[in-house]
Amino acid sequence: MSADRQAVRRAERSEALCAAVVRALTGDAALHYRDGRVCRDLRPLPLHAPHLRTDPQADDFTSRRGAADGAALRVMHSDAQLHSRLCPTDPLERLVFELLEQLRCETQLPPGMPGLVQNLRDRFEAWSRAFHRSGLTEDHLGILLYTVAQIAWSRLTGWPVLEETEDLIEATRAAIVPTLGVSLAGLRRHRAEQGAFAVHALEMARLVGEMIRTARAEQVQDDPPETEDDKARTAFSLWFDFDDNEHQDMAVALTGDSRVLEASDHGYRAYTTRYDREIYPGALVRKALLTEFRERLDERIAALGVNVARLAHALKAALAISQRDGWSFGEEHGRIDGRSLAQLVSSPAERRLFRLERYTPLADCAVSFLIDCSGSMKAHIEPVGMMVDILTRALDQAGVTTEVLGFTTGAWNGGRARLDWLAQGRPRHPGRLNETSHLVFKDAARSWRRARADIAALFKADLFREGVDGEAVDWACSRLLAGAETRRILIVISDGSPMDSATAQANDAYYLDNHLKEVVARHEASRDVEVLGLGVGLDLSPYYRRCLAVDPSMPPDMKLFAEIVGWIGAGRRPGVR
Repeated sequence: MSADRQAVRRAERSEALCAAVVRALTGDAALHYRDGRVCRDLRPLPLHAPHLRTDPQADDFTSRRGAADGAALRVMHSDAQLHSRLCPTDPLERLVFELLEQLRCETQLPPGMPGLVQNLRDRFEAWSRAFHRSGLTEDHLGILLYTVAQIAWSRLTGWPVLEETEDLIEATRAAIVPTLGVSLAGLRRHRAEQGAFAVHALEMARLVGEMIRTARAEQVQDDPPETEDDKARTAFSLWFDFDDNEHQDMAVALTGDSRVLEASDHGYRAYTTRYDREIYPGALVRKALLTEFRERLDERIAALGVNVARLAHALKAALAISQRDGWSFGEEHGRIDGRSLAQLVSSPAERRLFRLERYTPLADCAVSFLIDCSGSMKAHIEPVGMMVDILTRALDQAGVTTEVLGFTTGAWNGGRARLDWLAQGRPRHPGRLNETSHLVFKDAARSWRRARADIAALFKADLFREGVDGEAVDWACSRLLAGAETRRILIVISDGSPMDSATAQANDAYYLDNHLKEVVARHEASRDVEVLGLGVGLDLSPYYRRCLAVDPSMPPDMKLFAEIVGWIGAGRRPGVR
């Protein structure tokens, strides 16, 4: 597990460095990396060319830097609106047009940066080798696309085609260059001007599209249609799709833009806070029923057979940092211990005259679990309760401060806050229009053993109503910031987007949704709390930069906990900016 954790940390460090490069080149502070993709405000930017897609396991850091540099140059030198208007509708022609525009941007190099130039070359050549060695150049369509990419890249950049495949593409190059020669010359001549370049790029894309369609039509006569379709899919597999519709194991949370929030001068607001409450649910449940809930939770956890001690050790290794803890005396190397110099006279052979600084791993960290207690979460609360209870117990054993919190509303459809709004004549855009309930199942001052009964109050059925996520995240972060720990982590556990029917009807559907994004972005920018999203059957990436989705139909096991440990531990270390 140590090797896996180190690999994850190296990947995170690599992404952080690439993101810093992209921001420095473009001047856009909103750009960052996530899972090997350049993103802006949590949304991945489209991959415009095949060589921009990297594999963290196979590609080295230089190659990943080259992809980051290429993405940054595309942001800097391509007018997205102009490109969108000019882009052909035919998929094959669009593929070629997108590639040519990306290669044009990679020729617009800032002066005095030879390292960036070499990174771009290394990245394209690495992709070229991967494409060739995968066997895709053995297919007629594959070698045609590959040759077009090589000659366009060579003509625009002035670098020679990849030496390893120079002989392979020679016949194809000789066949297509007479047709594409005029367009290639125009591409190089107008590479500094996007509009003029696009004229020749469109013509070249049209010619290549005709070649590919002709080649596919001829090949269909020899092969069954389904075989040809498989070959075509394979030939494009190392390229890209335009809408980035990759297969997702989990559905992605729906999101949009709030016109009310964007148009508001005062930003997000609550119509009234007089009915908002902070509740300790354990005090609201009869003792006998709370005991029954706890016994039920213990039975479910015992059936899982999770090794909590092992999990605690893994969490401590992931979260702890070494801190100086005095001296170790009687060592055979290190600094000379003045108090032992007399032994050198009395026992010349004595070598244990030194001292070393002693460092002890200390988990100077606080982790807070914030559970969405909206109505839909009621169906998943048993696996969520088991997971949170096990993690809280293991973190407690690892010496990490923990809290278990929740959020819901005091009523359905607005409650008393909505009644006040109605009594005032329904003023427009009232803001949040419900009474929030913030739940404390376990606070930071209590250990898991003392709070274990109150954690079982998660099974109290009437807690689950609607959810105002943004305010809950702010509340949980403020509790973390009140502590003295160096590192603070908030894990938001949810199965959907923020939803309060009264607020949505009086404002718009994405009012609470956009406020949650603002809150998470603010804490990420200030770097005071690491806000993570744990999706229950849902990908929460529209809201949280670091997120993980779990399948609620599967009981939590050590494999899942190992994944969670790596996910939690891969974040920013104290003092690292």
